[in-house]
Amino acid sequence: YETLRLTPRPIARLTMGSVAKNIYPDGKHVYWSGRVPQAMPVIQVSFDYAGNLFQLSDPAKTGRGTVDGRTVRLARDSKAEGRHVSRLGKLGLNRLSALREVYPIADQQAWLGLNGDGRASNFADFLRLSRPILEAEGWQVDVDADFPLKLIEAEEGDWTFELTEAGTDPGGVDWFDLRLEVGADGGRLDIVPALIALLRGLPHGTDLSAWLKQRQAGGRIDLALTEDQLISLPLEKVAPILEGLIAVWGPHGLNAGETRVSRYETPGLLEMQGRVEGSVVWRGKDRLAGLIEELGAWTTREPTPLPRDFGADLRPYQQTGLDWLQMLSRTGFGGVLADDMGLGKTVQTLAHLVVEKAAGRLSAPALVVAPTSVLPNWMAEAQRFAPSLKVLMLRGPARAGDFPLIDQSDLVITSYPLLVRDKDEHTPRSYSMVILDEGQTIRNPTTAAAQAAFALDAKQKIVLSGTPVENHLGDIWSLMRFLNPGLLGDVKSFARTYRSPIEKQGDRTARAQLSHRLKAFLLRRSKSEVANDLPARTEIAEAIELNSTQSNLYEATRLIMYDRVRKALDDKGLARSSIVVLDALLKLRQVCCDPRLMKTASATAKAGGSAKLDRLMELIEQLKLEGRKALVFSQFTSMLTLIRDELNERGYSHAWLTGDTTDRAAPVAMFQSGKTDLFLISLKAGGTGLNLTEADTVILYDPWWNPAVEAQAIDRAHRIGQRKPVFVHRLITAGTVEEKMLELQSRKRDLAAALWDEDAAAMGALSEADIRDLFAGP
Repeated sequence: YETLRLTPRPIARLTMGSVAKNIYPDGKHVYWSGRVPQAMPVIQVSFDYAGNLFQLSDPAKTGRGTVDGRTVRLARDSKAEGRHVSRLGKLGLNRLSALREVYPIADQQAWLGLNGDGRASNFADFLRLSRPILEAEGWQVDVDADFPLKLIEAEEGDWTFELTEAGTDPGGVDWFDLRLEVGADGGRLDIVPALIALLRGLPHGTDLSAWLKQRQAGGRIDLALTEDQLISLPLEKVAPILEGLIAVWGPHGLNAGETRVSRYETPGLLEMQGRVEGSVVWRGKDRLAGLIEELGAWTTREPTPLPRDFGADLRPYQQTGLDWLQMLSRTGFGGVLADDMGLGKTVQTLAHLVVEKAAGRLSAPALVVAPTSVLPNWMAEAQRFAPSLKVLMLRGPARAGDFPLIDQSDLVITSYPLLVRDKDEHTPRSYSMVILDEGQTIRNPTTAAAQAAFALDAKQKIVLSGTPVENHLGDIWSLMRFLNPGLLGDVKSFARTYRSPIEKQGDRTARAQLSHRLKAFLLRRSKSEVANDLPARTEIAEAIELNSTQSNLYEATRLIMYDRVRKALDDKGLARSSIVVLDALLKLRQVCCDPRLMKTASATAKAGGSAKLDRLMELIEQLKLEGRKALVFSQFTSMLTLIRDELNERGYSHAWLTGDTTDRAAPVAMFQSGKTDLFLISLKAGGTGLNLTEADTVILYDPWWNPAVEAQAIDRAHRIGQRKPVFVHRLITAGTVEEKMLELQSRKRDLAAALWDEDAAAMGALSEADIRDLFAGP
């Protein structure tokens, strides 16, 4: 006969096989007699050569067959068959012949399920997960009628999502049951648990879109309903629901396997509703359905009207901010108003308070907690824009005498330090609203200020912060712990689910899920988006070479500090080496600024001068010739003192503001009125609460790794009201730790940006490798 060599098509048949097991009478000893046959679900493998079947158990290498009506000899392709057999093993299947003390009778090459014990439930995983993969690779997968795993088909007709109230937990969080019913087997089945089980069973890091795309050829997907029952569903209808479930729960909720949702999952439900619109019916006229509608429709409502006595006309984006705050009030959620510095977060908040009072919803006082330095600004702006509000500012040692006036006030203003001291006065109260200005103050949840804020009770909570993420994603967890407890889980689960994957592995999926989860509770507008009338800003980084004496001191200090830091990291690790690292950084930065800042430097080194200070004086000379007005920022008050001495020696007048300045208004007025064209400001004292639009130049004398702090300093001049282009000069000593800090700054910007833009570049976190690199040589 003619011999043909054809490519085999593999066939996997799920059937009932007959096998034998040893008997263990005492559970300890093995007896090699008394084998008892029993039925067991197995997978039998065969190969189709142009309609001619050969069993895997058949050892023959050739066999007769019929092809196109001709009798031929078929040469089996042992290599191809071997590859197919190997594929089953990679999917987790086991051969009966490879299992100890199990002896096949009917077919010695039959395969068991994924766990190797022949239970029907194991084949549910095979049918649900492996079958679509094999079929996409060209396999034929058949299921015998007597196979103990039942596969039912979903019936035509409506699928129905239903939300029902499930109660409120001790923490005050409302919960709802979520069901998705489909018609099948003559009744209605809830498939939400099966869908969650499917998602939980996918390997970690699976790209869901790619995984679903692999199954497009078959057009259906099988879900395990029970141990012996699968349901077959159309893929085109299931795919958006699976993606929606991830939007609802995120990985943390899916891992918990819950089928309940809290009110904090409302944004995810809204997104799911959009994904499945037209293919799934939604039922449930409960409170959660109202929240979903409110979150989805607030941008289409008529703008919130302002009372006539409000003292400002809101810009369009500020009106949007007011409408958003009103939506939060109606839904009972808290949120972060995260506009760039200078875009009017205070006036938007005051407008919200005035609207609430006019509507009769300010039934109890509102409490504003702010940095001490900006308390007068809150009082002044409240008096200017919201004269209808009765405002009480708690300040100074005599403030206890004002406590009885709290209940008579519409707005109470206090500071973070005083909130901690007066917590016994504030904690028992129920405020209409609590507003944290510069809310990043509570980014560390273990601080006394954060703990005091968490304990406050209010119908609505608002955070104002242009920099809600300054250091890492733990910052936003702390803010949400205050605003919407439970939204991001506890701190450990948040770190496991979001922070570590995003910061350490650059996980884009986790970042997108976090962005979706926070979307409804964060409103951020940048200057470039909403304030086109702002003048241009030009940033200039000036590389300054150290002089020889300064360079020698820097290198000697670096070698000593590098050795000390390496030893601390090797002995104690990064978490317990922060004091050593910060001290080493401090000394290197001091040398870069001026050797006189370093107490241990020799008299010769201190007398050698500072290249950076020399360059600053040159720059100031140029600015004076050009008639410019400049803000000079430094983190070191002692450095500002050295700069002041140089200015005094040259006869240049200047304004001065540090943490020790008691009357902040006087130097601000001096500069804004034109009495001086230079303003020396410590970065910590001048980063917030100042409006210095007379300046057209900002000089950052010494850089820091956190770009958010620098941005706040720049925004003192580059804000609404500025009429001139602003130039920002960064003075950087070349070949030093300052240059390496600029690299870290870029990564910190990415970390914050990812919350607003899920497509932002991959993020990074400060690591032990970063620390070592900071102290390494050029």
